[in-house]
Amino acid sequence: MTQQFYVSPEQLMKDRADFARKGIGRGRSVVVMSCRDGIALVAENPSPSLHKLGEIYDRIAFAAVGKYNEFESLRQAGVRYADVRGYSYAREDVTARGLASVYAQSLGAVFTAESKPFEVELVVAEVGRAQDADHLYRLTFDGSIADESGFVVMGGAADVVVDALQGAWSSDLGLPEAVRAAARALRNGGTSSGTTGAAGDVDRPAALDPSVLEVAFLERDPDTLRGSRRAFRRIGGPELEAILQYEQDT
Repeated sequence: MTQQFYVSPEQLMKDRADFARKGIGRGRSVVVMSCRDGIALVAENPSPSLHKLGEIYDRIAFAAVGKYNEFESLRQAGVRYADVRGYSYAREDVTARGLASVYAQSLGAVFTAESKPFEVELVVAEVGRAQDADHLYRLTFDGSIADESGFVVMGGAADVVVDALQGAWSSDLGLPEAVRAAARALRNGGTSSGTTGAAGDVDRPAALDPSVLEVAFLERDPDTLRGSRRAFRRIGGPELEAILQYEQDT
């Protein structure tokens, strides 16, 4: 009869945390930023269909980095939770804080009880009627939750992107300025053309290329602007090209 090796609980948790961090660090970065017009979500993502950004409910969005199948299952569970709660009570009872708490419990349970933790990091964003009512909840692989302000950066060379955004972010930024600031920071967090970056990606363009960006927005007053209570909309095609072209022209 073989005897299993003993591993202390502290070492086991450390190994799981290191495993999850390495998986998240291999991904490309995501920026979630509060601005004057709402909340901008900008991600490095060359795939047109495997989204890192998504809508959860009327004024709530989801952003993630890590393993797609794992964070997509969490996004779908969040949509179901929001739909059931909104139908059972009232639409106003669906909040980012409640959703973040559910995600924290799920991530914490997987981290402590399962053989492999989720290799994901999430942001649940809720846009308010005023900017000081915006909420950005950041959730890590072990179920830890933090209420952030201003902006959040996840995945890849996050520290470099944060440094690039420190001087560029302002609460007075409009949507185009916020998208351009996030795109510049993501470019700085990658590599110059033809080299290999910290996240293992190669040949990233030096210019702001819309084909490698996924951009979405939570509008502060969608009922006034579009006659809809749903604040989430994607930005792509000619609109995104025009925003980024202005940056390159200047």
